[in-house]
Amino acid sequence: MENIFDSLQQFWQFTGFANCTWQHLLMICIGLIFITLGIVKNWEPLLLVPIGFGMIIGNIPLFFDPATGVGLKIGIYEENSVLNILYHGVKNGWYPPLIFLGIGAMTDFSALISQPRLILIGAAAQMGIFGAYLLSLVLGFAPNEAGAIGIIGGADGPTAIFLSSKLAPELMGAIAVSAYSYMALVPVIQKPIMLLLTTKKERVIRMNKPRVVSQREKIIFPIVGFLCTAFIVPSGLPLLGMLFFGNLLKESGVTKRLAATASGPLIDVVTTLIGITVGASTQADVFLTGRSALIFGLGLASFVIATTFGVLFTKFMNLFLKEGKKINPLIGNAGVSAVPDSARVSEQVGLEADPSNHLLTHAMAPNVAGVIGSAVAAGILLGFLG
Repeated sequence: MENIFDSLQQFWQFTGFANCTWQHLLMICIGLIFITLGIVKNWEPLLLVPIGFGMIIGNIPLFFDPATGVGLKIGIYEENSVLNILYHGVKNGWYPPLIFLGIGAMTDFSALISQPRLILIGAAAQMGIFGAYLLSLVLGFAPNEAGAIGIIGGADGPTAIFLSSKLAPELMGAIAVSAYSYMALVPVIQKPIMLLLTTKKERVIRMNKPRVVSQREKIIFPIVGFLCTAFIVPSGLPLLGMLFFGNLLKESGVTKRLAATASGPLIDVVTTLIGITVGASTQADVFLTGRSALIFGLGLASFVIATTFGVLFTKFMNLFLKEGKKINPLIGNAGVSAVPDSARVSEQVGLEADPSNHLLTHAMAPNVAGVIGSAVAAGILLGFLG
């Protein structure tokens, strides 16, 4: 009888109920909120649903005795566990370049090729990255940590994972969740800023229809674009190389199967693995800290700065442009690299001002420029701080 009681007691010690704390329950609730927002609100479900479920996985209470080292050894931070092996793709920066390969294979750079001046808007929006970097330094973060936090302003989850894995791996969970959260909240965050910084007259500016881009130009662009950016920022090679290579697969016309694989099954599998492992990395004892709260606040600040600079820089450009050549400042928000969500916000707000004025095609130019810009910014930070 005593043996049975001891066995039951040992069984109880290994259950989640015996090891549960309020921190675990809080993180599980946050995971459920992410899943609800993805399913009910349709806010970036391909990101929020895996991340939310990953949070639940990572916060199931597990028994561990630090004195003896006895435990289940299945957590994401336990060496050689299944989750830990999958997490290596995040921790070592393997997944982000594969995501960029898929993004390149899905992206049409025609809008940017036909309106090269709009690349300046994408560049201006990267000020969110460097603004958050300076704010992080002021708040006491080390330079390498500040660089990793700043990249949240690019609204690019894979880039945030790639840079934080190199500069501040201990902050990667908070940085990745913050980046993906704000990507999902693009319409909520950007629209009020756009309305605040523009007038009714500016919102109805009509832009000329972009010229038609030849297939030859589309093929040449990824090669020239890669050479220019890689020579300027060699440290961004893993991201830039895969981005432009993916685009070449799409535009060459002779590698359709490779382009279809990169833009379909490959990016879907890698996105799922990133979501689950990033979510699982938010274990309560690691994630619920004051520094995590600061990172979320700085991430929001960087996103606001990026959107503000994009819109204001567009208005600045208009000071030097003649009537008929002016740019609708509503596309300034699209300079962040949340493709195509930011461009859709430009379209939505533009249609509210003038139901016949479609801005999506124009907004895609700074949007794809933002993808390139965030990768270049990551390369710059890695080169200086890595």
